Amino acid sequence: MKVNITIECEPAEARAFLGLPNVEPLNDHLVAEMKTRMDANISAMQPEELMKSWASFGMQAQDQFRQLMQAATSTVAKP
Repeated sequence: MKVNITIECEPAEARAFLGLPNVEPLNDHLVAEMKTRMDANISAMQPEELMKSWASFGMQAQDQFRQLMQAATSTVAKP
């Protein structure tokens, strides 16, 4: 025996029927907050700003690597 049941309802109706909370207002708030933060930080996505941050990190990394190599060579026993 095969029984098919078709139920047509909106997502909100399904949530109410199953006793699930309506999280739509929370989702709207989170999306709005994300949009606000993205708008506030959009200047960091400009190519000039990215290059400045990458370049400064690169120089620091180069200096740390150079110091590491100097420390390694100064501790090597000389014949």
